[in-house]
Amino acid sequence: MTLVSLLDYLSVIVFAITGALVASRAQLDLVGFAFIACLTAVGGGTIRDLLLDRFPIFWIAEPSYLGAAAIAALLVFFTAHLLESRRRAMVWLDSLALAIAVAAGAGVALNLEQGPVVVVLMGMVTGCMGGLMRDVVVGDVPLVLKQGELYVTAAFAGATTAVLFKTYLPDLPYYLQACAIVTFVLRAGSVLFGWHLPVYKSTPPKS
Repeated sequence: MTLVSLLDYLSVIVFAITGALVASRAQLDLVGFAFIACLTAVGGGTIRDLLLDRFPIFWIAEPSYLGAAAIAALLVFFTAHLLESRRRAMVWLDSLALAIAVAAGAGVALNLEQGPVVVVLMGMVTGCMGGLMRDVVVGDVPLVLKQGELYVTAAFAGATTAVLFKTYLPDLPYYLQACAIVTFVLRAGSVLFGWHLPVYKSTPPKS
């Protein structure tokens, strides 16, 4: 298994757990758990593969991705009640999944010899779209759009790190690891310390 494939598997499993935790907060049945978990797990990677004209799509070529997501949903269905705060667990697991998925998306694009802009965008799409779908389907405000959150920005910075490492340090084999670390550190800083970009605030017109 290549590093990119491993990252895809890890992001699928962790994103599936976040989807199942959201399903538990929405009090869905077992089928609902599996649906939300699988949607979250493969949503970003599916859009990435479609945009890159990469066929068959990764989970169609290897259905075990869906199997892993479904198993994760089943486990959460029977254990979610043991968590003191499912919301907090979901946020931290989502941060981890984001970091892994951004690295996976950037890695796929780099392996296909795409340009820097496409690599960054594919990292962002892979990392952000599954969680966005999850939150929209269950009627939550998407984490990617919450005021005062570094989410898309963290994905952008991580994917850009991969491009910079690959371009200027081509002999260093750890560009995807660096991508994941930068993404997670920025996201964790936002969760723990409130790091955020300036937010637009409207002011009334002067009379």
